[in-house]
Amino acid sequence: MSERIHATYWLETGDDPRRAAEVIAGEQSSGTFVALPGETPELKARSGARVERLEILDTVDTPSLPGGMQSAVYTRCTLELSWPIENFGASLPNLMSTIAGNLFELRQVSGLRLTGLTLPPSFAAAYPGPAFGIDGTRKLAGVMHGPLIGTIIKPSVGLSPQATAQQVRELVEGGIDFIKDDELQADGPHCPFDERVKAVMRVVNEHADRTGKKAMVAFNLTGDLDQMRRRHDLVLAHGGTCVMAVLNSVGLVGLHELRRHAQLPIHAHRAGWGYLSRSPELGWDYAPWQMIWRLAGADHLHVNGLRNKFSESDESVIAAARAVLAPVMPEAPMTAMPVFSSGQTGLQAADTYAALGRADLIHTAGGGIFGHPQGVAAGVEALREAWVAAIEGVPLDKRAERNPALRAALGFWK
Repeated sequence: MSERIHATYWLETGDDPRRAAEVIAGEQSSGTFVALPGETPELKARSGARVERLEILDTVDTPSLPGGMQSAVYTRCTLELSWPIENFGASLPNLMSTIAGNLFELRQVSGLRLTGLTLPPSFAAAYPGPAFGIDGTRKLAGVMHGPLIGTIIKPSVGLSPQATAQQVRELVEGGIDFIKDDELQADGPHCPFDERVKAVMRVVNEHADRTGKKAMVAFNLTGDLDQMRRRHDLVLAHGGTCVMAVLNSVGLVGLHELRRHAQLPIHAHRAGWGYLSRSPELGWDYAPWQMIWRLAGADHLHVNGLRNKFSESDESVIAAARAVLAPVMPEAPMTAMPVFSSGQTGLQAADTYAALGRADLIHTAGGGIFGHPQGVAAGVEALREAWVAAIEGVPLDKRAERNPALRAALGFWK
């Protein structure tokens, strides 16, 4: 039996739901707006998308999106479609055109969100997925238990390479596990990538030679393909252990080509995720979206954070993290490491751990570390102690009785 790709959608339509489902299936496979002689029953049976499931949820009086067909009532449904692998092969770019292409523009559609995706084993054969994932990241960072305690260089932009290196010096001396560039910091004239890497890695390597602990730094190499390859090689040559790419900026092909070239973990930033997801009636759920990027080679994936500074709910954040930790498919887990960020402090540690039941994650705090009244080292220590308390099931205030850095942080964080 031929392999098939299955995608699930939340659909709102002013048309008859069955007719709308068939229009969508036709648009995304062998059909068009009129019947054609070449679309024989045999071709349609072989290459057409199938409506596997259509479940009516409820109805509303007004459409969620503008520009569609007018109706007195709009029906909301769960729709599952499937396609034969022969239509486009095990190709992520062409998968995207099929599951997330013109169907979003059809006049029959007044709301559409891709909520689920199931891929056949041929995709695992074509795409190797994360090269490092959780285990490889832990080995390189030297953190075998608990979360990686991390931070972001702040201010996001404006620091020179030398000022960046000085900030890194404070962080590594404070015991940080993970440091990342902000997604806005790439290769500008004020802080060129090459100079930043050399200055930062000089500090990281000196500290590692002296103490044996080497912080993982994710340098943002986002750029054209040749630029990313060259920047990766520079990081590798200077002893770096991680690179970072902004997914929506480099695209699937960019990340896949970086993965083919890379000898370091790829920290995948999701900047721009809001325009794909913020409206509940349009776009993507995180579960299918992150699956595609893991296949392309992402080792770490951002999932926002509990009680974050953005608009995402805590329920959505935890669902995203669970998706990153879940297997892409039974034959190929391709597990990546979720990255919690955005307004994070030690106050979220216990709830994060309770919701996930594990600490295979990177927890990054910017202001939560840099703003500590006793300095950066105390900020790192306080966040780490908050996680120790979370894993041991000890209330933060009880743990703080034994740790001055955590005690001082509790007043600051609240």
